[in-house]
Amino acid sequence: MNILILHRIPYPKIEYHRGIDHERHDVTYFGTGAALATLPADLRCTRVERPGEATASDEASAWLAAEPRTFDRIISMSEYELLDAARLRERYGVEGAGVAQVRLARDKVLMKSAVRTAGLRVPRFLPLTELLAGPERADWSGPTVLKPHSGASSVDVVVFDGPAETYEAITARRSGVTELDEAGRVGDFEVEEFVTGPIRHFDGLVERGRVLALGASEYLGTCLDYARGEPMGSYQIELTDETRDWVARALDAVRVHDGCFHLEAIVDGEELVFLEVGNRVGGADVAATFELATGIHLPSWELRILLGEQVGDLLPAPPDPTDRSWYGWFVHPGHHLSGHVFEGLDGAEAFRTAPEAVTWQELAVGAPMPDHITYGAHETALAGIARTASPDATREWMARLFASLRVRTSRPSPTTEPAVAAAARA
Repeated sequence: MNILILHRIPYPKIEYHRGIDHERHDVTYFGTGAALATLPADLRCTRVERPGEATASDEASAWLAAEPRTFDRIISMSEYELLDAARLRERYGVEGAGVAQVRLARDKVLMKSAVRTAGLRVPRFLPLTELLAGPERADWSGPTVLKPHSGASSVDVVVFDGPAETYEAITARRSGVTELDEAGRVGDFEVEEFVTGPIRHFDGLVERGRVLALGASEYLGTCLDYARGEPMGSYQIELTDETRDWVARALDAVRVHDGCFHLEAIVDGEELVFLEVGNRVGGADVAATFELATGIHLPSWELRILLGEQVGDLLPAPPDPTDRSWYGWFVHPGHHLSGHVFEGLDGAEAFRTAPEAVTWQELAVGAPMPDHITYGAHETALAGIARTASPDATREWMARLFASLRVRTSRPSPTTEPAVAAAARA
């Protein structure tokens, strides 16, 4: 089989060789030089570098026009290039999900509309273009969230006091979002009521509409606070049959029928409120903690499903619920300190070598703090995984860690600034 992979996520996060037999299949990795540099040197594959100046689909089309060849599968594991892969599949008649199906799990307005139609609760929402016809169009009052239709990591997400305040900020071009205030891209945004409550994420694997594996976790902190510079993480929790059914209904509504999923919901009292979903592996250490708890490496099983293999009866058996560990992942950001260099962590001594710490990855002293929001180890000030005997114990350990940590940074001297800049580009 000839396989084209739009390669964006660093190879170690996916470990493609665990899901694709590179001796049996001819695999082409299409990505920027930085992305291709993460491939193992001895991996049997074809590497094609793209400029990275246009979309992956446009650059792949230009490459294929100059050097025609055919593929049996076109795959992306990155949320940011799922639509690119779908466009290429449609353009070249390759099997797999098309643009309309992929967009349903990428566009937050479309997905909430579909989930609401399926009878599940969602936050009340409007495309921003409708709110701009008048704030009275919103059928809620109180805190209002402005967010991109297809964003991630809470980039360009702002919370206002209400629909009227949102309307005023947008029309006055003082929302704080460059894409709106300077570019006026109102068609790319939506607004929704701010529903309060714990936020949970559900991760797993689905094949032909059947959920094969499912895990539940609850966030400690929020993505929005992380974007503002606060640490966050999540810890695994128990699943109920009612929750399993709710997840299956939500996935069916947004036509996530094959591969991995990362679904988020708010707990309002006893009710789950759908927030958003992605037809991909969750970020940070979601995949790693899932594998530690279940023995299932989500990316490799997703790849096998995307290649047409039937995996439903091949997954590892579930762990004994009476004798299992409970895992959580944690990250401390650094993007809010962009322009500084990392000097170390205060308050970490009691946690760094604690038995609960499965992994612990600090940024190297002297390294530049990231200039963008990231959850990736080796980029954030700290990333790691914790393990305890219960969900509550995991949560409490991470909460104590967050309360104790302080990040030390310094400004680079004029003589070190060029080196810091070069390291940031690497």
